Amino acid sequence: MSSFLALIIFILATNYFQFSLGVKKLASLYEAQPMPLKYHNGPLLEGQLPVYVLWYGKFSPSQKTIVSDFFLSLDRPARKHDRVVGPTVGLWWHTVQTNYMKKAGKGRLHVILSKQHVDEECSLGKNLNKSQLAELARRVNSKPIGLTLVLTANDVAVEGFCVSSCGSHGSDHKTKSTYIWVGNSISQCPGQCAWPFHQPIYGPQDTPLVAPNADVGVDGMVVNIANLLANTATNPFGTGYYQGEAEAPLEVASACTGVYGKGAYPGHAGELLIDSSSGASYNANGLDGRKYLLPALFDPSTSTCWTLV
Repeated sequence: MSSFLALIIFILATNYFQFSLGVKKLASLYEAQPMPLKYHNGPLLEGQLPVYVLWYGKFSPSQKTIVSDFFLSLDRPARKHDRVVGPTVGLWWHTVQTNYMKKAGKGRLHVILSKQHVDEECSLGKNLNKSQLAELARRVNSKPIGLTLVLTANDVAVEGFCVSSCGSHGSDHKTKSTYIWVGNSISQCPGQCAWPFHQPIYGPQDTPLVAPNADVGVDGMVVNIANLLANTATNPFGTGYYQGEAEAPLEVASACTGVYGKGAYPGHAGELLIDSSSGASYNANGLDGRKYLLPALFDPSTSTCWTLV
């Protein structure tokens, strides 16, 4: 199941509770329903994983840096002069490794940010179908192994974008390579794909949270990139960790869509950290003072959503 569809279900649940409870205040906190997130004995991503990035359309240097710094924060070792206090991007990534790779008997996965490519003129046009996303990924990386990140700009329409998904992941079984696509929703559907930094199109219209990198569209992209990265690592070829049908699976992060901190419930992201200088909400510290909001991960040992804060 795409993170978009899970989010719509999550938000619509709010309307149901409000209707069925009348004027009674919603007091119960959101909890994931117990479900088996089964390992289907297929390959997971492990070892050295080069990540190739394709910037399709126009992105500013600052937008590119926000995304690049997220990847550089995943496996960054601690340094003596670091003064990071609180949860980190590295801790979030370590949890993916511990809860899934290690339990499946797999080795660690080390993400290495590799070559970045720019297609500012949009060589395949600004209206893409799903097969063209796979074609763009192959153009960037035709080698065995590796992950290609295809990022589309705010004026590029993609099949299913804003209708059924905010992004997706796929694979090439012949080369054993994988790809992730995520679009910048700021001009098309920020209420679906950049929540909680934008008011949702359904459910409670609470004040949006302040984006940690002052870019609602790209901060929303990072949330979706992280979601799909965890899902790709643990279910790269459709035979890894998932619950439900293989054609529409609930995966490690998509099983917890809409949850970012403890006490989350429909329409409320949970208790988050607040940056004292900007007022931005976040739950993970990254490279050189960067801050990010990262999705909860399904914990198979407790059948609940694990959060950084």
